[in-house]
Amino acid sequence: MALHIIIDGYNLIRQSNLLSAFDQQDIRSGRDALIDSLACYKRIKKHRITVVFDGTEAPAFSQEKDRMKGIDIRFSRFGEQADAVIKRMAKQFREKALIVTSDRDIAFFAETEGATCLSSGEFEQRLAMASYQEIKGVDNIQEDSGWVPNTKKKGPKKRLSRKDRRRKVKLRKL
Repeated sequence: MALHIIIDGYNLIRQSNLLSAFDQQDIRSGRDALIDSLACYKRIKKHRITVVFDGTEAPAFSQEKDRMKGIDIRFSRFGEQADAVIKRMAKQFREKALIVTSDRDIAFFAETEGATCLSSGEFEQRLAMASYQEIKGVDNIQEDSGWVPNTKKKGPKKRLSRKDRRRKVKLRKL
């Protein structure tokens, strides 16, 4: 199953210490810094990435949809918030979507539609790890699976719920 990462752009920028510094200088430089870090992430992980921004702060003469460095960029229409666009995309892609936002309303809606949510802070850590891997030239850093062989019986009592198992699989792909 292909993973489609849908990012609440300004939410991620303003939650990040590094990206918010660029955003305070100029809103366009904040967007460009985010897209650069996402392009670095996309070179390592080949997931489809869409960033959604509010259209009220869109650059002049910009289109509703754009593509830059392999990242899909969407601006909401005039009078519409990016939240509505993200909700619409979560409803469209359902289980294939991973929504990156710290907005509880969007996260709750997306999870009711079957999408998985990740907070902006957690995703920023994964972006930092990807940039580190690219700088060091490491293909994939193997994480400890945490599995220790034992003879203790496991039954349905120990099994995660279906929703949690799907979330775990998606997060492992990141």
